[in-house]
Amino acid sequence: VQLQACGGGLVQAGGSLRLSCAASGRTVSIYGMGWFRQAPGKEREFAAAIRWSGSSTYYADSVKGRFTISRDNAKNTVYLQMNSLKPEDTAVYYCAAAKLGWGRPELYDNWGQGTLVTVSS
Repeated sequence: VQLQACGGGLVQAGGSLRLSCAASGRTVSIYGMGWFRQAPGKEREFAAAIRWSGSSTYYADSVKGRFTISRDNAKNTVYLQMNSLKPEDTAVYYCAAAKLGWGRPELYDNWGQGTLVTVSS
């Protein structure tokens, strides 16, 4: 599975951005899709995940209530709507796919390139 993320950019604190991640290739093998992020000088961390079939979602506490993950199976695309952005949300955001499950971050082993989100104060 190949993943292509886009939608990052510069936004002021309190603003919104929507990231997209298009999947191609053997998408029938996808069980879950997730978004992770890596801030400068920090380890990559989980942000949100969605089951590829159905509507179940899972969020990190740090983004819960502000970020919404969704998917469009017809377009093989997952979105991350980010509202009420904070400077601490500044990071490179990566989308990832999992084949063996969806609710555990360690299952995500198929990564796309990152897209940079910068939130200014």
